[in-house]
Amino acid sequence: MWYEMCRAKLHRLTVTKAALDYEGSITLDEALLEASGILPMEIVQVTNLANGTLWRTYVIAAAPGSGTVCLNGPPARHFHPGDRVIVVCHCFCTAADLGRLVQRVVFVDDANRVQRVERHSVAPPRPT
Repeated sequence: MWYEMCRAKLHRLTVTKAALDYEGSITLDEALLEASGILPMEIVQVTNLANGTLWRTYVIAAAPGSGTVCLNGPPARHFHPGDRVIVVCHCFCTAADLGRLVQRVVFVDDANRVQRVERHSVAPPRPT
């Protein structure tokens, strides 16, 4: 059996830019990627707290320390500068993998600078 799990989460980022005339993706400050373990080109889910929009796209790295959170292409119609978002990175695990999974949750300030990182282990499911 496969479990779809949350591997990493960037909590309450502030959108800094929305670039409609771009091919698509989300551009994120490389410092956020490093803190969360999210990789460039990895697929993430972005949820807009202002309007409930949920979008899946891939990640592009921006300069470290820039605070960049830019939705590119079609999601620019649903995510606007100043909106708060949650970025979630999923993974698939077997029951054997669950004991090794450590989720990272990154909390930021209003300028998208890392304030703290929490690590959460997942207990494997109990046999029934």
